[in-house]
Amino acid sequence: MPTVAVDGLNFEFPSTWETSKYDEWTFYRKQFSVVRDGLKALDLLAVDPDGTAWLIEVKDYRVHARTKPSALDDEVAGKVLDTLAAMLPAKVNANDAEEAEMATAVLGAKKLRVVLHLEQPRKHSTLRPRAINPADVQQALRRRLKPIDAHPFVAETSRMGSLAWRVT
Repeated sequence: MPTVAVDGLNFEFPSTWETSKYDEWTFYRKQFSVVRDGLKALDLLAVDPDGTAWLIEVKDYRVHARTKPSALDDEVAGKVLDTLAAMLPAKVNANDAEEAEMATAVLGAKKLRVVLHLEQPRKHSTLRPRAINPADVQQALRRRLKPIDAHPFVAETSRMGSLAWRVT
């Protein structure tokens, strides 16, 4: 199983999947991010053998609470849109062959799925509150991202649903 580390979490994907840490792509960092200020990137891209492209954002608030003023669904939706906007230029202009191949795989997908992997403290406390309701974020993402994925999913290590990968 290929393992990808993001924010202290290890994502273990089936060996038949293509995976990439999009926010570390040279194309994103050196070429695409200069298009305009404020462009953001999702953490992971994965494509399964059935042709589904998985757009994955990872947030871990177990140690440090969220301090950004924007709503979490706004942030994730913006990253999804910015990442998708980069795929065609990456396919055509990326200098790194692996990045171009991954962009090609995403663009050739039969289906798009959005997953927010959200870790929060297990127990609610004053110092470490479990301040974000995953169901509320998931509902807000459904409204915002319906044309991209009508059923985005908010996961956490203890609640992975039917996702094909593991997180440790």
